[in-house]
Amino acid sequence: MSQTVSQFIWDRLKEWGVHRIFGYPGDGINGLVGALDKKRDEFDFVQTRHEEMAAFMASAHAKFTGELGVCLATSGPGASHLLTGLYDARMDHMPVLAIVGQQARTAVGTHYQQELDLQSMFKDVAGEFTGYAATPAQVRHLVDRAVRIAMGRRRVTALIVPNDVQEMPMSDPPRSHGAVFSGVGYTRPKVVPTDADLRRAADVLNAGGKVGMLVGAGAIGAEDEVIALADKLGAGAAKALLGKQVLPDDLDWVTGSIGLLGTEPSDKMMKECDTFLMLGSGFPYSEFLPKEGNARGVQIDIDPGMLSIRYPMEVPLEGDLKASIQALLPLIEQKTDTKWRDKIAGWKRDWMETLHDRAMVKANPVNPQRIFTELSPRLPDRAIISSDSGSAANWYARDLMIRKGMMCSLSGGLASMGAGTPYAIAAKFAYQDRPVIACVGDGAMQMNNMAELITVAKYWEKWANPTFVVCVLNNEDLNQVTWEQRVMEGNPKSEMTQKLPDVAYHRFAQIIGLEGIFVDDPEKLGEAWETALAARKPCVLEVKTDPEVPPLPPHITFEQAKSFMFATVKGDPNEGSMIKGSLKQMAADFIGSE
Repeated sequence: MSQTVSQFIWDRLKEWGVHRIFGYPGDGINGLVGALDKKRDEFDFVQTRHEEMAAFMASAHAKFTGELGVCLATSGPGASHLLTGLYDARMDHMPVLAIVGQQARTAVGTHYQQELDLQSMFKDVAGEFTGYAATPAQVRHLVDRAVRIAMGRRRVTALIVPNDVQEMPMSDPPRSHGAVFSGVGYTRPKVVPTDADLRRAADVLNAGGKVGMLVGAGAIGAEDEVIALADKLGAGAAKALLGKQVLPDDLDWVTGSIGLLGTEPSDKMMKECDTFLMLGSGFPYSEFLPKEGNARGVQIDIDPGMLSIRYPMEVPLEGDLKASIQALLPLIEQKTDTKWRDKIAGWKRDWMETLHDRAMVKANPVNPQRIFTELSPRLPDRAIISSDSGSAANWYARDLMIRKGMMCSLSGGLASMGAGTPYAIAAKFAYQDRPVIACVGDGAMQMNNMAELITVAKYWEKWANPTFVVCVLNNEDLNQVTWEQRVMEGNPKSEMTQKLPDVAYHRFAQIIGLEGIFVDDPEKLGEAWETALAARKPCVLEVKTDPEVPPLPPHITFEQAKSFMFATVKGDPNEGSMIKGSLKQMAADFIGSE
C-alpha cells in the first residue's frame, strides 16, 4: 500500500528530529491524526484542552529546549485558536511550526463550513513562510522549507494541508520543469563580528570605568562567557525577564530584573554607568536604560533588526552571543579597580533587605511577595519555573532568586495571560526528571489554566519525577490592571471589570486526582511549599493573597504618585486598604517590616 501524504509528513518531521507534537484533533486533520496514531511509538502527542494551549506549549518547548516546537490543529476554529500562542513564539523569536487542516480543495472559496482564508490569517504571525499543499508533490519541499526557515530564522511557520490531500497517495516531484527537490538538514552557523568591529567594541568597553550590562534570552547557553566577560570588565549586570536564568542571583554584581518589574539596584546602575553593554535582549522600555548621551553603548544580538533600537549604540554588532563573546574576551583588559562593583554590591545588599522587609509586611491575609521569598531557598536544584503575566510576574521578577542550573521563562514580548501552566507542562515533558513550578494569578487560572490541570492529570503518571506545582495567587482581582488603572490613569478600581469570582482551585485539583493545598496564614507558607514540593503527585498550592499590596516600581515618579492620589480622591472601592497597603510597603523601605 502506498504511503499517504499524512504518513509522509510525519516521517519527514521525524527525519528533521521532531519527536513531540502538541495539539487537539478535529475532522479537518483526520488524515494527519490517523497517520500519527500509527506512529505512536515514534512521536509523543500531547493532547491539550485547547489549541491556544498547544501553541503556547510549542513556544515553551522551543524556549526550554532550543528545538523546533510543533503544534497541530484542525481547520477553521482550531486553526484560529492557535494564533495567540503563535504570536507568543513570534514575539520572542522562537522556532515553531503550526500544522493545520483545511476543507477539501473543491470546497475552498465556497463559504464552506469551517472554511477560513488561512493563508491570509497566518500571513502576519507566520509571515516568513506559510505553505499550502495543493498537490502531494509539493509536500516534500513545503515541510522542508517550513522547518528550515523556522529554525534558521527563529520564526513561526505554518503548513496548511486540505483534508482531501492528507489522504492522497504521496508522490515525489516529477523530473520536469517546475518541480523542485528539497532535502533535510540545517546547521546553525557561527556568526561572529569582524575583527575590526570586535576591536572597536573592546576599545569602548576597556575605556569604561563603570560598565553596566543588560542580559537577555539571547545569552541563554552562553552563561559562562557572560560571567567571564563581566568579571573582566568589573561590570554589574541586570537581567531582562526572558534572561532571568542566565545569571544566578547569588552573584553580588547581578542586580536582578529591570524596568517596571525591576529592582532598585538595576535602576541605579543604569543611571550611573558610563558604558552600557546590551547582550541578546529586546527589552522594550528605553526609559529604564541610561539616558541618551550618558553612556557609550555596545550591543551584540543575532538579529540585526534588534540592534540600536532601544539605545543609540556606538558599536552595534550582529553575532551569536557565545561565539562573539569568546572572540571578544581576549581583547578585553582586566579591570582591577573594584569600586564600581563594590558600589553595586552595596546597593544589592540594601535591596535584598528591602525585599525581605516588604515581604514580611503584614497583609490581609497573605502578602504575595512572601510566597516567592519563602519559595526561593526551597527551590530544588535544577528546578524549572514559569510565571504567568499579571501581578504574579512582579514577584517572580523581583523576589524569586535563581541559582545556577535552573531554568525559567514566561510570555515575554506578548506578555499574554494564560501561558503559565502550559509553559510548565511543556517544560515537564521536555525534562521529565526535573521539578517544575508554575506561578499563576487567579485571573489567568480562570481564563484557561484550570483546564490545563486536566492535561496534567491525564499525563503525570508517565513522568519520571512527579514534582509539578502550580501556585495560584488568589486575590479575587485582576490585580495588575487594577494597579495600572490607579497609578497610570489615576482612576479608581473598577469593580465591574476587575472583581473575580472566588474559586477553590485546590479543591478542583483534588477532584481531578491531584494534590491540593490551601494557605491563608503567612506563617504556614514555608511548610506548604515543602509539602507541595515533596508530594508524590502534581499539586496545586492555592494562597489567599492581599490585592492591596502594590507592585511598586523601582522608583515612583511624581506623575505616578499624583495618579495614585487622584484614584483615592475619585473614590476607589478599596481606598482604605489600598492606602494602608501602599504606605506599609513604602514604610518597609525605610524602617523595616515591623
